[in-house]
Amino acid sequence: MALAGLVEITSEAELRDLLGEPLPRVRDKARGALHEVDRQWLAASPFCLIATSAADGTCDVSPKGDPAGFTLVLDDRTIAIPERPGNRRADGFRNVLSNPHVGLIHFLPGRGDTLRINGRARLVREAPFFDDMVVKGHRPVLAMVVEIDEVFHHCAKAFLRSGLWKPETWQPDSVPSRPQIAKLMDRPEDSLAELERYYGPRYAEHLY
Repeated sequence: MALAGLVEITSEAELRDLLGEPLPRVRDKARGALHEVDRQWLAASPFCLIATSAADGTCDVSPKGDPAGFTLVLDDRTIAIPERPGNRRADGFRNVLSNPHVGLIHFLPGRGDTLRINGRARLVREAPFFDDMVVKGHRPVLAMVVEIDEVFHHCAKAFLRSGLWKPETWQPDSVPSRPQIAKLMDRPEDSLAELERYYGPRYAEHLY
């Protein structure tokens, strides 16, 4: 059995004994409001991950992406992220309705460090700032407004270890293509040729 021989950590004291204490500058780096550098980061970032958890503990991490600056800064403690057409599962949004706590990581392509924001979210179906979120003539159908509890920058070690931004490490063909995965798992009734057409060049024409 793969789980045989596991030795679990069951307390924070055990965890600290194993990992040690963080340096004070690391422990205390979280801030309660955006710095000007954070604003610059959000203005340059085209992609983020949003982690949510429902009241029953069900978790989700959803990717969000748009042209750089898609995360709108409303004030030093509030940001808004637009929603675009997707698969309509709305897993993260349903979580927010029962538990507003969210965690975000904003990326800059080619950079190993990231910007992390933790806060409380609400879903908004209309607001004046939606006019500032128009892309290719399309207004968002809703936005997630996040009141910031803490914000801080995260180091690049995970990116350096993974070689994420190094093209020579990329192996996109090491797993089946998206059409092949869809045929195997999601849409077995469709032919592979149909799925290849669907996920082909025309797929990018329907982002908004």
